[in-house]
Amino acid sequence: MQDKFIQFENRLSKLYRHLSKIAKKQEVSCYRLYNVDLPEFPFIIDIYKHTVYVAEYKSKHKLTDDEYNDWLQTSLQIIGKVLQVSQDNIYLKLRERQKGVQQYNKLQQEKKELIVEENGLSFIVNLSDYLDTGLFLDHRLTRQKVKEISGQKNVLNLFAYTGSFSVYAAAGNANKIVTVDMSKTYLNWARRNLAYNKLYDDNKHFFIQDDTLHFLKNETHNSYDLIILDPPTFSNSKRMDGTLDIQRDHVDIINRCLLLLKENGILIFSTNYRSFKLDASSLATTKIKDITKQTIPFDFEGKLQRACYWIEK
Repeated sequence: MQDKFIQFENRLSKLYRHLSKIAKKQEVSCYRLYNVDLPEFPFIIDIYKHTVYVAEYKSKHKLTDDEYNDWLQTSLQIIGKVLQVSQDNIYLKLRERQKGVQQYNKLQQEKKELIVEENGLSFIVNLSDYLDTGLFLDHRLTRQKVKEISGQKNVLNLFAYTGSFSVYAAAGNANKIVTVDMSKTYLNWARRNLAYNKLYDDNKHFFIQDDTLHFLKNETHNSYDLIILDPPTFSNSKRMDGTLDIQRDHVDIINRCLLLLKENGILIFSTNYRSFKLDASSLATTKIKDITKQTIPFDFEGKLQRACYWIEK
């Protein structure tokens, strides 16, 4: 067992030496360090400035409770040692691989929010209260692309979560931004992100608390130049009209988005479903480009399990 811990420490040290240099050069303060590189250590480890987020994937180990606790504590000590952070600054969450209820643990009880920087913008992340932190690190380059093409455009951000795409669109001088999410908490978070960056404008930024599927069925104006669509793989929230299965439903959702776009408008569609297959022949356009490779950040090379498409009307 000790050999495994030495292996883990060596792997972490090598990754940290390499990736921290790139992050510093790119002025990125939050990035993915480790993604289940060794099967005996089923962690995702993300750096958030001087704080560390550790997600442990629940696995079918054959350890007793005492053996498991020893394994976990030794693993966390190695993480703290390599990254030079105290155990108080390591946040641990437990993720379930299966569909269903997800749970997490944390090493501290108080709410932990901090500000992280990315491409010259700042974002509020929360490492203690939610399964996800408020910023999906794998879309760093996708967000930058949105900023580059948002100038004077009307932008619709669907399944918006904490509004990071809306912040980038605002930084790119978008004419109007509509941010849609079911959660009032996340919409307020999006407002805070915009305000923190001194980008919030009541006359340009609109927030709609609604199920995206319901919103798409009722929105009829083809007044958008750019739509960002990054839905969950599956959802059965009580606030939804039905269930969402992105493989089953993507054609309908994408075609509804195309109806809302102006001529030559752009839809950026992304999904984390590993086995996803785009049914291009059923879409109401042939202008489809796979931009997955162009949107993979340095810390996700060889590890990213998502697809991203540039779709034009």
